Amino acid sequence: MAARRPTSSTSERGRSTASATSRARARFRSELSAIAPRRFPSPASSSSIERAPTPWPGGPATSCTSSAGATSASSTRGCPVGTSTATPWRARTSPGHARESRVTATELAKAAQDAFAFVSAQPGVTEVEVFVASNATLLTRLNYTSHIPSNGVEEPKSVASRGLGLQVVFAGPGGGASIGFGSEAADLTVRGAERALAKARQAAVVDPEFVSLPRPSPRQARTLTNYHDQRLMALDDMSLVESGWRVVGGGLRTFLASSRLAELAGSDEGLRALGLILGGDVTVLQERVALISTAMPRVQTDESTLITAFVTAMVEARQAKGSGWSTGTRLDEFTDEAGVEAAQNAVASIGGARVPSGEYTIVFGRQPVTDLINNLVVPACIASSFYSSSTPFLGRLGRAIASPRLNVYDDGAHPGFMGSKGITCEGLPTGRTDLIRDGVLVGCLSNWYETQRLLRDPELLTKLGAQGPVAEAALSPRNGFRFGDGGGRQFDNQPSVAASNVVVEGADPVSREELVRHVRDGLYIGRIWYTYPINGLRAGDFTCTVVGDSYIIRDGRLAEPLRPNVIRINDNIANILTNVVGVTKDVKGTIVWAADEVVYAPEIAVSRVRVDAIAGFMEELP
Repeated sequence: MAARRPTSSTSERGRSTASATSRARARFRSELSAIAPRRFPSPASSSSIERAPTPWPGGPATSCTSSAGATSASSTRGCPVGTSTATPWRARTSPGHARESRVTATELAKAAQDAFAFVSAQPGVTEVEVFVASNATLLTRLNYTSHIPSNGVEEPKSVASRGLGLQVVFAGPGGGASIGFGSEAADLTVRGAERALAKARQAAVVDPEFVSLPRPSPRQARTLTNYHDQRLMALDDMSLVESGWRVVGGGLRTFLASSRLAELAGSDEGLRALGLILGGDVTVLQERVALISTAMPRVQTDESTLITAFVTAMVEARQAKGSGWSTGTRLDEFTDEAGVEAAQNAVASIGGARVPSGEYTIVFGRQPVTDLINNLVVPACIASSFYSSSTPFLGRLGRAIASPRLNVYDDGAHPGFMGSKGITCEGLPTGRTDLIRDGVLVGCLSNWYETQRLLRDPELLTKLGAQGPVAEAALSPRNGFRFGDGGGRQFDNQPSVAASNVVVEGADPVSREELVRHVRDGLYIGRIWYTYPINGLRAGDFTCTVVGDSYIIRDGRLAEPLRPNVIRINDNIANILTNVVGVTKDVKGTIVWAADEVVYAPEIAVSRVRVDAIAGFMEELP
């Protein structure tokens, strides 16, 4: 979900958001005008208070003291010095500029109904599925640097899309059938449907593995309705920019409250020279969809919202880096948590050490657990991976693939979870699919097409490891979505298989402190990057680089930070899953780059993990 890729720097109606940025900066400046006592008292006997034209440390100017021609920033109000509690969203009193009203769910439903009636009446059409969507992705980029002039919050932007997509089954000669897909952007009228139908007819092919368009099951019903946040759905430019300042402010307050940084810097100028950096984004996704088909002739609609923040903080002069993030579905629950956490982790990472190559017991933090799940476990548990024989779990349904301590499931209908949807993009109810239960593979993520072709595969038993009712239960099509590179449900995509809310749990969970004590000697890995299978997914071999938030565990405690970018993990996902020795109680919604799913991840201890030291030559550089 994180870090989506909008390309326009204007709001949906085409007006630049620069004015909203300026107003938000001014408002933030006024909120922080009352300051805490200065950490570094000025040697001058008297001083005056003035606004800094290029403020530090806050993007919107804090109050600054001018002494002997120098301007220094003071601590800001909102999080008292010495604390770093996440600050909740405070409602703005001045009105912002609302975005132009987007297409409503009712209008989408009418467009879907009209398109369905038109296409169904055309010659040669035997089945049709109409999917209509109106999406918007809003993003504000965070970029603060203490030693280089910066804006703190910049590049507020939005990308909006709307249109309709048709999957059409056409009658063929001799009783055969062909299936085609066509879409049309912006035009939701019958004329748009006519053009989409022409594209579908032109693109139609005979697919011997195609059975039918999705069919509803009488045993499954929709459980999640009316769950989106109206405030997020109607978010204006000012509120978008303010959300960015909220996160930046949390990070800066945490930096200013740090006694460790004060000791290292010795002065305001020294603090600035440490190279304090905050980078990241706040992203809001607004989705409205409507769907109707021959097998489900009553229009269904769905509306969903989410808000995420991801921040990387650095103390560049000390080669220290930390990260923080937050996930949610409601604006009133959004806080500065991501900025606070990132700054805390960056300060804690100062003075990192190296470790030699070898096998270690590792406590994987929530972000590494999420990265491993997203890049290895989920792809290995998708029905198409079994069909193509490309999964490391080939033929192992009903057999152990992990430690009996481990449970993994996907629940797309969990209220309040960020990835929840009322229906799939095939019109079927979302719900819970168990993947690993007590270490045993019990299910797969699938959509209608993948389920039907795998169930009819003559090699089903070899590929999946089961057949009959057991296979049918394991392949329930609850995960057919039209996602597109982290941008929501897209009208011009055909349904593929994707996770929604992946939940990882453990038997006999413990606290982090207890887990670290149990490990006694090893590593705590808090952030990895560039995780991928290196010999194809089926082999299970993978590699990744440890890039921050990591520590050396010694005598049952986090003894000292591990320097970023000095080790790689080279192992096999089967070893990771099998060698789990402990799991923490608390889970946190965790996001990865350009993914629509979220993983609710604990921290997991794994024994005998292969680690290789890298970049040793850097120690010899001046």
